[in-house]
Amino acid sequence: MNLSQVAAAFQPFDTLAAQLLPYVEDDAGDGSHDLSHLLRVWNNARRLQAEEGGELRILVAAVLLHDCVHVEKNSPLRSQASTLSGERAQQILSSLGWAAKDAQGVAHAVQAHSYSAQITPQTLEAKIVQDADRLDAIGAIGVARCFYVAGRMGSGLYEAQDPQAEQRPLQDARYALDHFPAKLFRLQEGFQTAAGAAMAQARQQRMRGFVEQFLSEL
Repeated sequence: MNLSQVAAAFQPFDTLAAQLLPYVEDDAGDGSHDLSHLLRVWNNARRLQAEEGGELRILVAAVLLHDCVHVEKNSPLRSQASTLSGERAQQILSSLGWAAKDAQGVAHAVQAHSYSAQITPQTLEAKIVQDADRLDAIGAIGVARCFYVAGRMGSGLYEAQDPQAEQRPLQDARYALDHFPAKLFRLQEGFQTAAGAAMAQARQQRMRGFVEQFLSEL
């Protein structure tokens, strides 16, 4: 899929998408944060906006630029990734002639989307972007992304002696299965919108079902 095809998926803001996509940094071969991820987050955001409201132009820009500065999961700078992306997003939009208020609104939504940054979203658009991005981290796609990232980072599937971490601390940097109780199962608690929380509940059930099946096969 080329950039023009991706931009077309953001209609009626395809022209804006075509402007912003070239600014999105190389994904460094990270298939969990590639163009497909942007499209999934956008689809989530559109569904949430249809129920919750919010300005679509701000949402489009925030979704497109929310990972515009790539920081690997195992980098010590990981918690700063969304702040770096927010600052970069504001620079990009200012250079394109956006009003300062709108550019700042996008920057805040970008900064607040990250789980590791722990920034509380203050606007409806920021709440929607955070929910839309977190929806992509859970459910069937969340399972796939979890094991994909574990493979990229050189992690194991699970700790053979104690896969459920009953007698040891969770080590999700070392074992993919640990990442579910360490983070993924906890994401449902923090959804910002009613629509997002409803979607998260369904995806949470799918994810828990997968883990139950996984453990039963062990």
